[in-house]
Amino acid sequence: MNWPALMLSAVLLATPVAAQQMGDPSFRPVVASPAYSGEGPMIQLDAAHGSVQTLEGRYAGFAALVRADGYRIRAGEQPLDAAGALDGVDVLVISNAVRPAREGDPSAFTDSEIEALDRWVRGGGSLLLAVDHAPYGSANETLGRVLGIGMGKGYAFRLEDGQATSQLRFSTEAGTLGRHPILNGRNPDETIRRVLSFTGQSLTGPAQATVLMALEPTDHEAADAPTLREINRRLRGGEAPETVLAEEARPALQAQGLAFDHGRGRVVVLGEAGMLTAQIIRSGDPSREDFAFGLQTSGHDDQQFALNVLHWLSRLEGLE
Repeated sequence: MNWPALMLSAVLLATPVAAQQMGDPSFRPVVASPAYSGEGPMIQLDAAHGSVQTLEGRYAGFAALVRADGYRIRAGEQPLDAAGALDGVDVLVISNAVRPAREGDPSAFTDSEIEALDRWVRGGGSLLLAVDHAPYGSANETLGRVLGIGMGKGYAFRLEDGQATSQLRFSTEAGTLGRHPILNGRNPDETIRRVLSFTGQSLTGPAQATVLMALEPTDHEAADAPTLREINRRLRGGEAPETVLAEEARPALQAQGLAFDHGRGRVVVLGEAGMLTAQIIRSGDPSREDFAFGLQTSGHDDQQFALNVLHWLSRLEGLE
């Protein structure tokens, strides 16, 4: 089901204690023309830094999609600087790493891991880094800085119908999708025209980066979920939007999706992780329907966008 933006944002920001957020077990992706037959490239989903985005859980939909396209996928349970941790990996996916690597430092990665990852990418590896709303920006900020990425570290939002929504739409019509092989695809059937994200942060990138998903000049970022709820409370109370935004928010950074070369390697950074998943929120109340968000919802090209990202990162012929 495709829930209105304001409703879905409210659910994601204020999920009741009894509710359960999980991968959608009914999601069965179909890829009409798989990119690979036989033994495709290996995708490794990082599982060593406390992320809830696991192959068996919230990223099960992503895993099903990439397998349908001919990729292999596995969990990476070793630290990134461990011997052999990245052997045989064609695309490394890190999504919402969060567990602090050491006491007193919010970074999910040690300096040694960051150095190892930077060296691997510069040597020709490919990285898909998805970093959501707070607290994930703080946990990935040090890694991002090495890659030339700045993170807003809050909740990116825009005003729609007098309220703040963190479910953001990007389109060719609005001029918020850039020019890049990822967005072009290999043929017109793979061209990306509409992308939808579900509650994330804003980003800036290095000079060589292409903005895939551009935020609008009027978009803002709230420091945390309580602040975003307070913004909507004040807006519902009739306060002037310019006053509320000036007091409770800051301008968003330029993008929510970036692609760039890093040495001989390639990097895609997304400020939102849910768009790569198929998830539901079960309220715990039998009288209420599940809320669905991610790849299985309609009105966007997120499934093809996810595949195109991986096609570019795995250097698929025809998408260079």
